[in-house]
Amino acid sequence: MRRSLPFFFIAGTVLAGLAAATAPAAAADCYSVGQRVAAQNGGQLARATPEAKRGKTVCVIVVLIPAKDGQRPRRAQIVVPAE
Repeated sequence: MRRSLPFFFIAGTVLAGLAAATAPAAAADCYSVGQRVAAQNGGQLARATPEAKRGKTVCVIVVLIPAKDGQRPRRAQIVVPAE
């Protein structure tokens, strides 16, 4: 049993490194998707974060849409597939 411990430690470290390496790419992709969604809705991108839902990566986009007559901007949260 003592011999298998280093193997699991190394395998876990490698898998954690792979997950960390793909996270910035997904975040950058969600940012570009968020900019496109904000432009389509006539608003300003407030936040774009990647999340895992049902085994797939999606982007949770928060857009601030300007209000009329000096009111506060409307906040819209949109979930779209990561591209």
